[in-house]
Amino acid sequence: MRYLTTIFLFILTFQLSQAQTHELGVFVGGSNFIGDVGATTYISPNQIAFGGVYKWNRSPRHSFRLSLLYTDLEINDLKSDDPKRQQRGYQLTNDLVEASLGIEFNFLDFDLHDGTKKATPYLYSGISVAHYDNFYFTQNGQLTSEGTSSFAFGIPMVLGFKYRFMGNFIIAAEIGARYTFSDEIDGSAPDYDHDANTAFGNKYNNDWYMITGVTLTYTFGRKPCYCVF
Repeated sequence: MRYLTTIFLFILTFQLSQAQTHELGVFVGGSNFIGDVGATTYISPNQIAFGGVYKWNRSPRHSFRLSLLYTDLEINDLKSDDPKRQQRGYQLTNDLVEASLGIEFNFLDFDLHDGTKKATPYLYSGISVAHYDNFYFTQNGQLTSEGTSSFAFGIPMVLGFKYRFMGNFIIAAEIGARYTFSDEIDGSAPDYDHDANTAFGNKYNNDWYMITGVTLTYTFGRKPCYCVF
């Protein structure tokens, strides 16, 4: 009986997984950095960000979301409103690749199978991991590469609005902040060593970066069963 139950649950899970609505598409937008170096404007895209997005719609109100994004973060004191940072003049760019997994919550029902046009604001959050190069500034202000790279875990906080058109396409505009558990993306601390002679800035204030843009996804799959979770 135990083996029959296992087989039954496996078949049921397989059938449910085949009956979900999926979304697959692209993201295009811009990024900006907020930390101990560079401008402190929260929403000020200055570099291109792009990547791919996949969503698994589990109900009209929530989806599981996976994304992979790339951007080249521009970090420039000369673009800051702070006169002290402008005088210091530190500059660098840091290639960043981000993978993110979490849940997207719709404020309104977004049932893609009722045949009507749909639109809703949404929130997205979860966990992200970003890969970036290690740099630090020496005491005389020279940018030095450590020749290594690191990973920074973070929390994405995204607010957006999406609209379905042409039946199977969904376009969305979103603004997203990423709080990271790292303070070295901007070169203010060499390899997490906040006590080094070259370290500067607020070591208790981790790095942030913003990603703003639009997604275009194509939805496919049979009408889902929203009865599991």
